[in-house]
Amino acid sequence: MQTDVACSRLRELILDGSYPPGARLTEMEAAATLEMSRTPVREALRALAADGLVRPSGRGVVVVALAEGDLDEAYQVRAALEALTAELAAARQREGRIAPADLHALRDVATETATATAEGRLSDAVRLNRRFHRTIAELAGNAMALHALERIWDQIQVSTLRSLAPPARPAHVSGQHEELLAAIIEGRAEEAAAIARAHVLDTRTTAHYGKG
Repeated sequence: MQTDVACSRLRELILDGSYPPGARLTEMEAAATLEMSRTPVREALRALAADGLVRPSGRGVVVVALAEGDLDEAYQVRAALEALTAELAAARQREGRIAPADLHALRDVATETATATAEGRLSDAVRLNRRFHRTIAELAGNAMALHALERIWDQIQVSTLRSLAPPARPAHVSGQHEELLAAIIEGRAEEAAAIARAHVLDTRTTAHYGKG
């Protein structure tokens, strides 16, 4: 569907900073950028508004960043949901319900994330980090939790994009990922939940480029 394509492409442009917080976007401009008609673009902008990434303004929309208090709340919800998905993924692994290939894929993306973080490749690190956490959420097998996390990840990414900077302790970040990975692989569900929750809250506390 053209609306889905328009929504996906506009979301990417917002998340990569092409349209930063405060940027105004009209249907006509977006349609020209995407080389599409205005109807699917109009529907895409409505969907993005429902997800909290933009808000209506005049004849267009404005890209929204969360206020400081709202950002804290977003991290709290993210911590709770990622604790849940980590626990579910570890439980499914313990029950033999996760394919070895899927665990290898999770380990591979953890390694790629650690490398990008250590080398200071910020945009790559942000993208890979999100893939790492998304893969865990997928392994949890809970579509509703994954959908909620996608929305929260988007809002956090947009709201922290301007403060991108290398993490103060890249080895610590990667170490937390390794601890989480080990807990999931070994089926330690409660421990995986605790590690995931602490990791997300630590990410917010240390305020390193919205990544963790």
